Amino acid sequence: MSAVQDAAVVTRRSFDPAQYRPGRDITDWEPENELFWSSIGRRVARRNLWIAVPALLVAFVVWQVWSVTATNLADVGFAYSTSQLFWLTAIPGLTGGTARICYTFLGPKFGQRTFTALSTVVLIVPLVWLGLAIQDTSTSFTTMAVIAALCGVGGANFSSALANIGFFFPKREKGNAAGINGGLGNLGVSAVQLLTPIVITSSVFAIGSGQHNAKTGDEVYLQNAAFLWIPVLIVLAAIAWFGQNNLKTAATSFRRQRVIFRRKHNWLMTWLYIGTFGSFIGFAAALPMLIKTTFPDYSVATYAWIGPALGALARWAGGWIADKLGGARVTILSFVGMAASIIGVITFLPSGGDGGNFAGFFACFLVAFLASGIGNGSTFRQIPVIFRNQHLKGLTEGTPEYARALKQTETESGAVTGFTAGVAAYGFFFIPALFANFTVPSAMWGFVAFYVTCIAITWWFYARKGAESPS
Repeated sequence: MSAVQDAAVVTRRSFDPAQYRPGRDITDWEPENELFWSSIGRRVARRNLWIAVPALLVAFVVWQVWSVTATNLADVGFAYSTSQLFWLTAIPGLTGGTARICYTFLGPKFGQRTFTALSTVVLIVPLVWLGLAIQDTSTSFTTMAVIAALCGVGGANFSSALANIGFFFPKREKGNAAGINGGLGNLGVSAVQLLTPIVITSSVFAIGSGQHNAKTGDEVYLQNAAFLWIPVLIVLAAIAWFGQNNLKTAATSFRRQRVIFRRKHNWLMTWLYIGTFGSFIGFAAALPMLIKTTFPDYSVATYAWIGPALGALARWAGGWIADKLGGARVTILSFVGMAASIIGVITFLPSGGDGGNFAGFFACFLVAFLASGIGNGSTFRQIPVIFRNQHLKGLTEGTPEYARALKQTETESGAVTGFTAGVAAYGFFFIPALFANFTVPSAMWGFVAFYVTCIAITWWFYARKGAESPS
């Protein structure tokens, strides 16, 4: 009998294949068991991952739909100030970050299948409301702000997805799996910025009447930006419900997860992830309005989507590179790149009578997105490594103590991953809000100072020789 056949026989004796079918609850899951992983685990984990990715992508679309929608409101007759438009862009970040923290602890309790399906289908509500409200230019700013807040819930799906998916994969593949899920999910940011300017000009998708764009003279259908995604959400929720699994071995109460609030490395990694993902999502939200107000001669539709796409794809690469070189090293390099690129952005901004240099401004922003994306992947790779080092140090593999510590490691790593993602999502709110209340150069210098603190923390705790927890 071959080694592969022998592995399959051993696996069949130990595990019931029926529980791993789509739509079932899984009670036995041992990704670190090579026999189980090669015969059953890899296939099931990848199925759950590739169903999660498009659901997360469209959730990001809902979260970011205001970043493009707000740039069109004044052109069709909405009497909102520039500051109010920045606020409509920022508000989804506030609710998204808050909901992410809640979803972090709810996701593992309900399971990947149940929570993905439910959290996807509820996003239909704000899209329907937005599609109706945006057709009436007398809609109050308060009403639009409430809709923007509800759209923010789409950003919360990231924390539940990351907290759940991590349990499916062995340690050696966690960085890559998180990179795929997070990176391709983040493409929803660029998808909405790329597709919205296209679909709002087409009457084919329209439900309701069009509006006259005073700037271009064209008839536009802003409601398409919302209505287009409703059938997609319905399909993806159904696929998740019938195709994914709830991993019962990962089901964890809030009481067991709340221990992370006493862990120093939870707070340190949260600070670092604010610097990476907070920058990525905040810049993605603010860049369309920043281009429109700072370089009005350049098309938002042409340029705004490129940076988020680059950052999303770089996240995948960041997780893979960090698996090879170490997360802390890659994280430091990403913060150095972000600080340098933002200094470049400041250099090319309009100043006094100088109209600025859009090519230099945009190129530096692309570098910032690239560096933040790489940092997104590397910081998420650091988290499970740090907590394994903390909990498994001095224990012998195969002992009951080791098994209990490994279970606690998985629980805390998942909770920390989701919590850091929740807090970092506030970057979506604070970065546009800073641009709404301060000059652009002042806000940018603040980001540079923050990145310097991130470099210092990463080097001291995780990268230097003799660091407390090398990662």
